[in-house]
Amino acid sequence: MGEKKGFFKRLADGLAKTRNNIAAGIDAVFSGFSRIDDEFYEEIEEILVMGDLGVKATQEIIENLKARVKEEHIKDPAACRELLINSMKEQMQAGETAYRFEEECSVVLVIGVNGVGKTTTVGKLAGKLKEQGKKVVLGAADTFRAAAGGQLSEWASRAGVEMIGGQEGADPASVVYDAVAAAKARNADVLLCDTAGRLHNKKNLMEELKKINRILEREYAQAYRETLVVLDATTGQNALNQAKQFSEVADITGIVLTKMDGTAKGGIAVAIQSELGIPVKYIGVGESIDDLQKFDADQFINALFHRPEDAESEENRC
Repeated sequence: MGEKKGFFKRLADGLAKTRNNIAAGIDAVFSGFSRIDDEFYEEIEEILVMGDLGVKATQEIIENLKARVKEEHIKDPAACRELLINSMKEQMQAGETAYRFEEECSVVLVIGVNGVGKTTTVGKLAGKLKEQGKKVVLGAADTFRAAAGGQLSEWASRAGVEMIGGQEGADPASVVYDAVAAAKARNADVLLCDTAGRLHNKKNLMEELKKINRILEREYAQAYRETLVVLDATTGQNALNQAKQFSEVADITGIVLTKMDGTAKGGIAVAIQSELGIPVKYIGVGESIDDLQKFDADQFINALFHRPEDAESEENRC
């Protein structure tokens, strides 16, 4: 419980900026309005949009809130706070099958631009899966960035998993080919591939991913496929744009949000899920392996609306 509690506190700390933008404004609306009318909803809408939730997510949340207010015949604006929080939680649920790749033989491709913490995320994921007793093989298919192979190799030895590839300039598809052969030979549960993310040259990236996909379909057809895109939460709308661009070149099944620290634009997690229909599956708040956790919608929204000093009581309630 200690590790989880520490994580909630760090998450709540990391979301401070967003919480100050959202929670304070919303509390003022709830206490400042004596009745629920269009102006009341408009105020909430404006606060959520300013908190990086994006227009689409905000509209969905407001529509949901209006429907519930009507359904439950609510007259007091203050009573809407819990409804709003619950509406956001529902919207953020990743779903029952979100982590299916952990339960069967699978290949997980991790994509994302340089600098978002992609290679580190791959290393942490490898460690987490190994802790769960899974046999993991790492494929270092990000051969474009000089330091990526070395960095991943460090994580691999830390996690005690085997790594294939890592030579700068090697053909990423051939690294994936070798990694699949190793995964099959070792009877691995999960093949985890770090791939390059060069969005400024989308055509090359698209070709590269197509080639990788062809190899996986041909050589590892029995493996369940998961494609995670890693985004930096501090970049807000830019992270959403990256997710959109990646979803044009790959069949993305989940989002990993890193750098959920003091400068994070936390509302972007809600925006991405709403705009793209792709769930946030992992969230990172720091450098150590325990700083990457499965995304918990209840915990996340609680951290958006409660101060870190409430974390203690919040944890006990969760």
